[in-house]
Amino acid sequence: GAGGVGGAMEATGKAGFVLGNLAEVVERVLGFLPTKALLRAACVCRLWRECARRILRARQRVAWPRRSSPVLRSLSPQKVQVLPQTVLYIADAETFSGHEECHEQKKARKRNSKETAIALEKLLPKRCQVLGLVTPGVVVTPMGSSSNQPQEIEEGEAGFALLFPKIDGVKIHTFHFSKDSKNRVFDESKFAEAGLKNNPDLRVVLLFGYNSWKSGATRFLHQIVNPLNEKSIILAGGQVESFTSLTSENNNAQPGDACGVVGLAFSGPQIQSATILLDQDVADERTAEAAMQRLKAANIPEHNTIGFMFACVGRGYRHYKTKRNMEADAFRKFFPNVPLFGFFGHGEIGCDRIVTGNFVLRECNDIKDDLLHGYTTVMTLIHLGSTK
Repeated sequence: GAGGVGGAMEATGKAGFVLGNLAEVVERVLGFLPTKALLRAACVCRLWRECARRILRARQRVAWPRRSSPVLRSLSPQKVQVLPQTVLYIADAETFSGHEECHEQKKARKRNSKETAIALEKLLPKRCQVLGLVTPGVVVTPMGSSSNQPQEIEEGEAGFALLFPKIDGVKIHTFHFSKDSKNRVFDESKFAEAGLKNNPDLRVVLLFGYNSWKSGATRFLHQIVNPLNEKSIILAGGQVESFTSLTSENNNAQPGDACGVVGLAFSGPQIQSATILLDQDVADERTAEAAMQRLKAANIPEHNTIGFMFACVGRGYRHYKTKRNMEADAFRKFFPNVPLFGFFGHGEIGCDRIVTGNFVLRECNDIKDDLLHGYTTVMTLIHLGSTK
């Protein structure tokens, strides 16, 4: 008995020595932990903290919870392998209400989306910036592998959350401009505050208009889009139903009938991006694939790249004569390892443009309206640099 106890104590002592001194072993063991547990382990001692930091640096990949479980449950940090710094989540309008819209249900949906937003905020780190959008339909690549088949979900409940960790050389920030009923002219000094002006590293701006049916909404969108219409920047996005944004800077109480623009800006010299527009004439498999071939010609690296698809609610299977998932399938054929995300919305923002150094595939012409469309699909690639 005593020998057994002594042997166990000696073994524990050896294990303690190894876990207190050998970085390779500690890093291997800690590498199995999800982020929340890893952050707790980082408090044990200096060695563990350094190991935890190295592991987190190696996890600079975008993650997304699986669609089959509710977004909230799968976002639980106990299960997530990255420490999110920015989160973009998009949910189908049906997730928040029944199929038939009425005034009471609209109010209920607002309440539900607020509750969802608050619950989400509790799950995420304090300084995490979050942008949540409600849209008529969702495009998502099921979690597990970036090569999974992306799905266009035009009806029924669907949603996803994209978790962006801190990525070396990449800065992502959210912004929000709402239409001021008092001033007809937008104060462009707000662009500089949002990092959208005098920022030589700005590469991609994803823009989402909300309450686009309000009077003056289109004019306001032009005031935002026109100054950003530069050859060195990719602009892409669309009109959504509404947004629930949780970042403190964006969470100013808005009057329910306000209209405006929310978005994400990606800055960093290592970012490469390309975007193409599928216009109304793209209406069968052959022309959809020809459009993807144009995107492929940009030669954007596929590793550590995300695809976005912003389509009109009038496209999808109705546009392609009952053939479902046409555009997502065409994308997957040319980009077998790039996950695709996005939505069906009420108008699209974008054009054919590619930013890799100075190479521009086709510039938008000088007519600024070229960026705002209906009945089209905008396909965008964002490459976040090479990961070690």
